[in-house]
Amino acid sequence: MSDSDHRQIGRDSLFVMADLRIDGVEGEQRIRVRNLSAGGLMGDGVQRIQRGQMVFINLRNLGWTEGAVAWVQDSRCGIAFREEIDPRVVRAPLDEGDRTPRYVRPPLSQQELGELRKI
Repeated sequence: MSDSDHRQIGRDSLFVMADLRIDGVEGEQRIRVRNLSAGGLMGDGVQRIQRGQMVFINLRNLGWTEGAVAWVQDSRCGIAFREEIDPRVVRAPLDEGDRTPRYVRPPLSQQELGELRKI
């Protein structure tokens, strides 16, 4: 598949934060993921990166994913994943238990409340 064929792959615009590790560079950087497809992403806020470098990116709900830098322009870059991902997993809400505000949850049953006292 040529480079122009890759541009036809569907991508979702989104705004999520991710951690990026660059092969051969110590530490991690926090970047903004601007768009995402099964084959790669565009990241913003990237520093000290060059085309062709291997990277690892920690995507929400997915974990560390390996890729290579396809292009760099100012503080943005394109990363092509080594293996395709399911972008819907990254887009899904975080699963951190029930964070639903109390005012939108159904009322508690009498059993959950225990015995109520009269005031």
